[in-house]
Amino acid sequence: MKRREFILLMGGGLVWPAIARAEGGAKLHRIFWVSTQSGPDPFLDGFREGMRALGYVEGTNVTLETHYAPENPQALRKIVSELHRGDVDLVVSSGPATRVMTAITDVPVLFALSGDPVALGVVKSLAHPGTNFTGSTFLSLELAGKRVELLKDLYPKLRKLAVFSNTDHPGEPLEWRATLESCRNLGIEAAYVPFSGAREIENGLMAAGKVDADALLVFPDAVTLVHRARIAELAIAHRLPSMFGWSEYCDAGGLLSYGANQRTTYFRLATYADRILRGEDPSDLPVMRPDKFELAFNLKTARLLGIELDVSSILFRASKVIS
Repeated sequence: MKRREFILLMGGGLVWPAIARAEGGAKLHRIFWVSTQSGPDPFLDGFREGMRALGYVEGTNVTLETHYAPENPQALRKIVSELHRGDVDLVVSSGPATRVMTAITDVPVLFALSGDPVALGVVKSLAHPGTNFTGSTFLSLELAGKRVELLKDLYPKLRKLAVFSNTDHPGEPLEWRATLESCRNLGIEAAYVPFSGAREIENGLMAAGKVDADALLVFPDAVTLVHRARIAELAIAHRLPSMFGWSEYCDAGGLLSYGANQRTTYFRLATYADRILRGEDPSDLPVMRPDKFELAFNLKTARLLGIELDVSSILFRASKVIS
């Protein structure tokens, strides 16, 4: 053991896992984090926490370089040339940044997508990716129907539901179909309010405001996440109970959300990063799907709506209450 490693080892047990890894080859792994969120990406902390739990210490056995292009995936294309230099071990792409990374074929890419990675074309199937891409998808079609049911439970008077959806989102047709089927089963009229990408979000919001609906359902994706506060304000202004996919929407003023915890998903993503850095092939690692879901409820928004809601039934089931 080298003198420096011995000193570090004597200095504290937290460094030991990193030293244990480094002894085999003493390699400093280089990871690119690419995102269309504004820096700092709120989900980066979850990934870093997961890496630390596995014994990775930044600056010792791993370096994490962050690349941000808020709401502009095309601006990330310039990093592709850096990836071809051959000194990057792994790319972690957050949300729609994955679409830009499709040109990368010789570096493993981990993703966390709200959409369908098969429809996007980055994997051949969820069970057998067969490419240099793998990761996690938040898309769960059974959740689409469950969100409608929960909204109906909270607001039994629901007869017409405005469905706000970004059509430039892999897997969106399947999610719309599942939502429509659930609405029909519950005797609800679904008013489809589509928009295409970040450039059309303003037109989409204007259209949503003109729909004579009883409530609003918003499909979760990166664009609606960025504009979550605006969407929540629109729903409150029109006195519409609103349902979203992740608790971050409720934090911004949405009434309800039901879906996976994103921070937990990125924490779990670190296990795949570890396996790939140890030499496993991403093509053999099945795309992960969340196995736990949380119901979030914004009590403050419920009061602002000023309409009769069955709050007690939701509070009893809620995993997170914002007051």
